[in-house]
Amino acid sequence: MARNELRPVIKLRSTAGTGYTYVTRKNRRNDPDRVTLRKYDPVAGRHTDFREER
Repeated sequence: MARNELRPVIKLRSTAGTGYTYVTRKNRRNDPDRVTLRKYDPVAGRHTDFREER
């Protein structure tokens, strides 16, 4: 498998509606579904859920 196929670059967009995004990689073998992570949103000023965007 090529590097991009197994660990693709994904965007995590804030569910708070601020439009803030994080960019990271994920392992498709371990997380085949959309990933949701709880991270800090500096626009909202608090921790919120960030959901994978395609």
